[in-house]
Amino acid sequence: MSEQTIFLAGGCFWGISEYFSRIPGIISTVAGYANSKIPSPSYEKVKDQSADAAETVEITFDDRNLSLEQILHAFFLVIDPLSLNRQGADSGRSYRTGIYYQNDKQKETAAKSLQELESKLGKKSAVELLPLENFYKAEEYHQDYLKKHPDGYCHVNFAKLRLFKDELLKTDKAFENWVV
Repeated sequence: MSEQTIFLAGGCFWGISEYFSRIPGIISTVAGYANSKIPSPSYEKVKDQSADAAETVEITFDDRNLSLEQILHAFFLVIDPLSLNRQGADSGRSYRTGIYYQNDKQKETAAKSLQELESKLGKKSAVELLPLENFYKAEEYHQDYLKKHPDGYCHVNFAKLRLFKDELLKTDKAFENWVV
C-alpha cells in the first residue's frame, strides 16, 4: 500500500468525512481543525471564529488505487467552489473551502486541479490552496458523526457518489463492484 494524506475543508466536516469514507481506496477520514491560530482549539473556539481554523477532514488514501486528482475531483463535486466562507446552511470562516497540502507535489497537483476547475467555471473559485500549518483532531463526538446520527444535518449530496463512480469506470474497471 502507498499511503498519502490530504486535508480538505468543504463546510461542515460531518458530510465531507462521511462522503469520502464511502469511496474505495480511502483508508481513513478524521474530522478536525486546520490552520488554527491557537493551539488545540475546541469546537466552540472554531465555531465562534476566534481560532480562525477551518473545519477540515484529514483524508488518507491508497494512491495506487485512487489518485490525488481523483480525490480532488470527488471533492469539487460536493462543494460550491464559488461560495466564500459558506457551504450549505453553514457560514463563517470556519466553513470555508480549502485544500491544505503537505509537500510541493501535492501543491502542484492541487493547483493544476483548481486551474482546471476555474477554467470550467470561467471564474476564480473561493477554494483556498495553502500549506497545512497544523491540524487538530476534533472532539470524539464529531468523528463518524453521520454514521452515529444518520439523520443529522448534512449539506453534502451523496448522490454525487454515483456520478463519481461512473466517471471512474470510464478509465478504471476496478470500481465495477463498488456499491454506491
